[in-house]
Amino acid sequence: MKPRLLAVAGPLKDSVFNLETPETTVGRDAVNTFSINDPSVSRRHCVLTLEQDRYIIRDLKSRNGTYVNAVDVPESHLNHGDQLSIGDSVFLFLLHEEPADASAASPVEFDDHATQATARLRPHEVLYLHPDRIQNELPANSRLGRNLNVLLKISRAVHSIEDIDQLQARILELIFEVVPAERGAILLDGKGIDNLSSIFARHRLSRSAQPVRVSRTVARQVLEQGVAVLGTDVPQSSGLREVESLLNSQVRSLLCVPLSVFQKVIGCIYLDTTLSGGRFESDDLELVAGIAGICAAALENARRLQWLEQENLRLTTEINLEHNMVGETACMKELYQFLSRVAPNDTTVLIQGESGTGKELAARAIHRNSQRANRPFIAINCAAIPEGLLESELFGHERGAFTGAVTQKKGRLEGAHGGVLFLDEIGELAAGLQVKLLRVLQEREFERLGSTRPISIDVRLIAATNKDLEEAVKAKTFREDLYYRLNVVSLVMPPLRARRDDIPILAAYFVNKFAAKCKVKPKTFSRDAMACLTHYDWPGNVRELENAIERALVLGVAEVIQPEDLPETILEKDPGPATSRAKYHTAIKELKKSLIVKTLDETKGNFTEAAHALGVHPNYLHRLMRNLGLRGTARTISVLRPGKPKASEGRR
Repeated sequence: MKPRLLAVAGPLKDSVFNLETPETTVGRDAVNTFSINDPSVSRRHCVLTLEQDRYIIRDLKSRNGTYVNAVDVPESHLNHGDQLSIGDSVFLFLLHEEPADASAASPVEFDDHATQATARLRPHEVLYLHPDRIQNELPANSRLGRNLNVLLKISRAVHSIEDIDQLQARILELIFEVVPAERGAILLDGKGIDNLSSIFARHRLSRSAQPVRVSRTVARQVLEQGVAVLGTDVPQSSGLREVESLLNSQVRSLLCVPLSVFQKVIGCIYLDTTLSGGRFESDDLELVAGIAGICAAALENARRLQWLEQENLRLTTEINLEHNMVGETACMKELYQFLSRVAPNDTTVLIQGESGTGKELAARAIHRNSQRANRPFIAINCAAIPEGLLESELFGHERGAFTGAVTQKKGRLEGAHGGVLFLDEIGELAAGLQVKLLRVLQEREFERLGSTRPISIDVRLIAATNKDLEEAVKAKTFREDLYYRLNVVSLVMPPLRARRDDIPILAAYFVNKFAAKCKVKPKTFSRDAMACLTHYDWPGNVRELENAIERALVLGVAEVIQPEDLPETILEKDPGPATSRAKYHTAIKELKKSLIVKTLDETKGNFTEAAHALGVHPNYLHRLMRNLGLRGTARTISVLRPGKPKASEGRR
């Protein structure tokens, strides 16, 4: 047995993948065993598992499903020759070597001997491609001829209209020609009746803006069961007369048929009428079901084409946006789109977010994609320079302006003329400098220290802070007028814990980065190590992750990064039930818990004394207790320590 996957369609076409491990994951993420660069493939799409000498494929709740022989399956045993459809890729599951067969080299054998044609037929002469001619061939007022005419028109329409709205409008128009419906709607499924991806409706006799009322009960039944529903006389129907929406709309007759592609219901066509003389019959049901069979695939293709065009526009925007940020989660994609809209303008931008989230990377991305890209980008950290020197750094000084000013010096503002000035940690700016910066933003001019001559500048200001400036304004530590000048356009950088799906991508990126820097071989991560990374809260965000990966790469001795290669602060966090934590790490964690609780007991719950007794800073002890799951105040933890009765129990 030689299990393998042969790609017959998609980005990996003609590739062969040997199944060498008991578990093989397939998805878009690079951490999968087989990675498929295809937007229709989920990050973790499916997994192939060897169980009792048989392979089983399981779908991992993917967006587009996993198909075995054109059937959407959550789980299925695989046999030799089964066809697997994953997104736009198609694979053959093979267990045995195929015998060589020369005759199978080509399925067609050509005969070079000419034959005399007995008849020739040009496309415009084909009877069945011209509905009007078919109508003339049948008796007058023939219902069969009318139905064939509409079916042929729809067949031609679905191959000539790409826009999904135009296609749906044409389908309903042609249905109204042969079915006595007053209203019609085409519903395309998203994730159930409460989350439809597309709704298109029309009134037969008018372009009324009044919405078409669709029975949720009937539509849900058709979408979930894939069975057509016909209500010839709704008021007399035992199953439909109790539906409140139908009674309120005075519907006399209704018809709803499913739209199915590869045995999967993708939507439905809904028709109804309030006219007593316009009842639907079984022939109408047969006809609309036939129409649904013809146009279902076209509607699905048009919907997918629309999605691909939107996705292409989004990806083009991302590609054109030059940046050094890494991430593919929804919040990062929104950030890229935001930066692409903000960058071309000269608007002042305020970037907020926790330390280590990449605020300066976002500022540099704005600069690189702006009209000032070829001009200077000057960055200054307001918290890193003492207040007495910061003013001189920003505005410069004249010779003799203060003791030690032996020469004239240009400030960072002058250096950024024509370009971008990035002020990091703007919340740490002293009150006196806030006033001067406000004047620069208002007047676009400043004066060097020791000078009275104003200097005009053309700069774009981007500020960043990890503080809540609104709270600082309320606390009177930050000027309100300056805050409003800075907060013209603002964005908040998402913390790493809010985009955990990016952690494997970031980890792989940093491994390759530091492997090249340290001239060592890149390593992969064990499942337990990756679980530790993804379950940790990362108070230091991406910067902390970067440091942890560099440490693991340098200090790790195995070919695969293990949990013990990671910093202890990460191991203190519970990695979740899916991992098997080593006894050593478990014992160390329990020992730390026991030591903290014992020390708090000895100090009678005094947190500061406990930290001093343990020889650690109180802030470190607080973080350690949080990571170990010791919540609550110090006194509460000491009272409720393991083995000691609660205070209420002692009073019984």
